[in-house]
Amino acid sequence: MKLHSYTITQGRDRAGARSMLKAIGFTDEDLKKPIIGVANTWIETMPCNFNLRELAEHVKAGVRAAGGTPMEFNTVAISDGVTMGTEGMKASLVSRDLIADSIELVARGHMFDGILALVACDKTIPGAAMALLRLNVPGVVLYGGSIMPGRYQGRDVTIQDVYEAIGANAAGRISDDELLALENSACPGAGACGGQFTANTMATVMEMIGLAPMNTAAVPQVDPRKHQVAFRCGQVAVDAVRADRKPRDVATRKAFENAIAAVAASGGSTNSVLHLLAMAREAGVDLSLEDFQTISSRTPLLVDLKPAGRFVAVDVDKAGGMAVIAKRLVDGGYVDGSALTVTGRTFAQEASEAKETAGQEVIRPLSNPIKATGGLVIVKGNLAPDGGVIKVTGLERKEQRGPARVFDCEETAMQAVITGKIRAGDVIIIRYEGPRGGPGMREMLGVTSAIVGAGLSESVALITDGRFSGATRGFMVGHVAPEAASGGPIALVREGDMISLNIEKRTIDVLVPAEELASRKNSWKPPAPKYTSGVFQKYASLVGSASQGAVTG
Repeated sequence: MKLHSYTITQGRDRAGARSMLKAIGFTDEDLKKPIIGVANTWIETMPCNFNLRELAEHVKAGVRAAGGTPMEFNTVAISDGVTMGTEGMKASLVSRDLIADSIELVARGHMFDGILALVACDKTIPGAAMALLRLNVPGVVLYGGSIMPGRYQGRDVTIQDVYEAIGANAAGRISDDELLALENSACPGAGACGGQFTANTMATVMEMIGLAPMNTAAVPQVDPRKHQVAFRCGQVAVDAVRADRKPRDVATRKAFENAIAAVAASGGSTNSVLHLLAMAREAGVDLSLEDFQTISSRTPLLVDLKPAGRFVAVDVDKAGGMAVIAKRLVDGGYVDGSALTVTGRTFAQEASEAKETAGQEVIRPLSNPIKATGGLVIVKGNLAPDGGVIKVTGLERKEQRGPARVFDCEETAMQAVITGKIRAGDVIIIRYEGPRGGPGMREMLGVTSAIVGAGLSESVALITDGRFSGATRGFMVGHVAPEAASGGPIALVREGDMISLNIEKRTIDVLVPAEELASRKNSWKPPAPKYTSGVFQKYASLVGSASQGAVTG
């Protein structure tokens, strides 16, 4: 092996470096082995990443057992669930690119031979993958795992139920005591949010795109088996270095298509669109919004998971793990089984070892899908010329036409919902919450859940240039592009304008004459920046459109 790390560790001129590394316990023998950077997103601000410090020890043991030398380092993480509905939520998407940048910086600075990224909450997963693809150093992504479900009134519950209960409480449908009891029950320990929300969707993506070994993600974070998974991933990282198996060898165009198919089949989060576009850019793969529509249209919805389904994420593990989903997709011809994975085996080889639990109901057979097509739809029209994204999992209605209720930030919209000012048939417009306008493209689980909790999910639509949580359900269109802060048509909508949204035709329009919209555009002025210094100002000045992944590079 020609080890990149030898630039740092070997030769007479590197005596100073070796001296410093020996000060913290490394030996000459350690420094001759492949050095694996263990990028840890552990943080004490949320349950999602809480056990990653412990898991890192098992990863490092696996690295050592395989003949490598681990060096652990940390990066940041922002909890979407904790910051939801506040100004702090703007930091979430910003953190994705910062995570990628920070892993890149440490890896370039210390010239690691390989990287293993320990991830959990939403943005840590694509952030780590973006870094690996950018660096193209042999690497592995290890997902910390889902939280276990809580139990309330005899049923499994997740954080989604808490947010929807907030709306129900505001509408007088449940008491304060009931809300508190649910709050105290929903999150029983460490792990990422427990449905096919963004974290578990992106964990699915990592296995299906091949950057994570098959059947590593579905094991819950508190399950003792996760230690074995971590040990194995440490070994796989060293093996990848020895084989010079790089992320871009794995994350090819066909691998991205496999990942999109898995999102469609599992009813995954709309955020996967944003993150896969960003990852594709780092990988040098040509990917567009239209590709998501094409693949979703030909892929059946097979996995019955929350937010719209019956089961929670850990039920996938009980059903046999991600390999069962992978095998369904291979057997149905919905993926390319020849795609390489980080283990050196093909996607089809990994899927062939699936051990499905007899009688499981989580992953449907090909003969009995939940829906004939996948869970994502891309809509376009004069309100979103560059596209918007809606998750149709669990949706029965196909269209809505109604008056616009226009809000220039999430908070005012939330206040309108919880004070009963939104009526059946309304189309809520929340703008200036895009990548640049937010900045940071906040998720809006608070508002969308309040709509559900208030009993309006079957009669109200919501359209925004911001994002949604993977736990969002209902008639909700996000990622509208161009965004309002860039002068997109969503900035020109006025209170009472009629809005038409049609899922079957994949259209989204404001029913205002073109000449009127042009007149409004001529008089439109961009708002003053919300931040004039610091990381948010820097991000707003660099970030691109959601239709291209909202990247800063």
